[in-house]
Amino acid sequence: MSGETVLVADDEQDITDVCRRYLERDGYRVITAGNGLEALSLWESHRPDLVVLDWMMPGKSGLDICAAIRDEDDVPIVMLTARGEESDRLLGLTLGADDYLTKPFSPRELVLRVRNILRRVSGERQKGEGAQNPADEEAKHFEGLSLFPSQRRTVVRGRETELTVKEFDLLHWFVRHPGQVFSRSQLLSRVWDLDFEGDTTTVTVHIRRLREKIEADPSDPVWIKTVWGIGYKFEGRPLP
Repeated sequence: MSGETVLVADDEQDITDVCRRYLERDGYRVITAGNGLEALSLWESHRPDLVVLDWMMPGKSGLDICAAIRDEDDVPIVMLTARGEESDRLLGLTLGADDYLTKPFSPRELVLRVRNILRRVSGERQKGEGAQNPADEEAKHFEGLSLFPSQRRTVVRGRETELTVKEFDLLHWFVRHPGQVFSRSQLLSRVWDLDFEGDTTTVTVHIRRLREKIEADPSDPVWIKTVWGIGYKFEGRPLP
């Protein structure tokens, strides 16, 4: 049993019920909300380890809740959106959601995504608290950029920069493989742990958000370069 807490917020009780059943079967403690105001209240009182938010809910929308949470916390957020609402998905990702699923979705896929996100976060935390593996935990220093994996800290041009879980994971992957080109599908597989052909929009949006946070000029990036027709690569001059 993992013991980690997941908040699932959706105004359709059938959805919250099936999500609860599948997540509890996988060992998670699940709390549910049927509207936006209840979801925000439960997040404030329970501080769950991950939040699943429906885009459209009475009281407050999932987007409003996502923005409110991001003002205070970097807890992983998975958005649920109706099929075809691409602009909504992009907006949710831009405002801080880590991932999204389109309805109707497989509850098994939701469990897979929750498990992978929390496993990554938990693994980083445990490595930070326990004995360090020098190959994994050594800080990565480049001119103007430093990553401290065990603490999940990022310093850009001498200033602490707050990154969401997936933004940090993406940057960490890049700095571990400088100069190597990755397609969006490869990044979806390696960073999101989704080993199937899926919508790579989330990769594109996270790249854009990451550039906005670490690049002096996101339109002319120094570190995360676009390789046209293929994908992206990280360029940086390592410091001793």
